[in-house]
Amino acid sequence: MEMTADRRSGLDATVPGCSTPASAALTSNWRERLPVLSGDRVTLRQLRSSDAPSLFALLTTEEVSRFISTPPESVGGFERFIAWTHRQRTAGIYACFAVTPEGSDTAIGIFQVHQLDLAFDTAEWGFAIGSRFWGTGFFQAAAELVLSFAFDVVGARRIEARAALKNGRGTGALLKLGAVHEAFLR
Repeated sequence: MEMTADRRSGLDATVPGCSTPASAALTSNWRERLPVLSGDRVTLRQLRSSDAPSLFALLTTEEVSRFISTPPESVGGFERFIAWTHRQRTAGIYACFAVTPEGSDTAIGIFQVHQLDLAFDTAEWGFAIGSRFWGTGFFQAAAELVLSFAFDVVGARRIEARAALKNGRGTGALLKLGAVHEAFLR
């Protein structure tokens, strides 16, 4: 599935929840610290080591982990993953946001964007949200924030996602956002 900046309707001049115009955001350094993105019922923020327990509890269940890369097997593993995300962000090749419901600071999932080419013109994104939060609208709200960040702040022109054939829920969510199916991979 792919999305391109010119195919997205209503591309805003600002990142939702961020008062910085896109032109200024492009010159700001997201590599130093991710911006806090606020939207309808959700806030996206940089991951913290204190997110490890909630992410471990929510993202290692069978219904969530069956369609994502193997998650860390312990809270300590999530702490190491979070530290790795910070190093990758500093290198300018990756961004990973914690998804938190409005009025809460507990991470219920993650959205990640990583570069696929040296200029970050093409990126891939992935996401995982605890199953008890499926069907709540949190995914849609968070996805729109991440797409605006990737297109408007990072400057990506194309965003790719890979979804397992049996992941009808994930594929449906991508299509609802405007993604276009391009190919089946072996």
